[in-house]
Amino acid sequence: MKPLVLHITGMSCGHCLNAVNSALAALDGVKLTSARIGRAELEFDPEKISPVVITAAVEDAGYTAVAVEG
Repeated sequence: MKPLVLHITGMSCGHCLNAVNSALAALDGVKLTSARIGRAELEFDPEKISPVVITAAVEDAGYTAVAVEG
């Protein structure tokens, strides 16, 4: 598992946070460790999923995400 931080824009409330949490929870190979408005910290299995797919899932939920590995 590798750490990944997502900087997320467009979030403003608890509903937004729930939408992002749900989008990330639905991904195989992702373990969410912390989430708050504007930021999510997680671990991912690079053999199962890539940061590009993870950010795309957040964007499909209606937000803009930028991934920073580490």
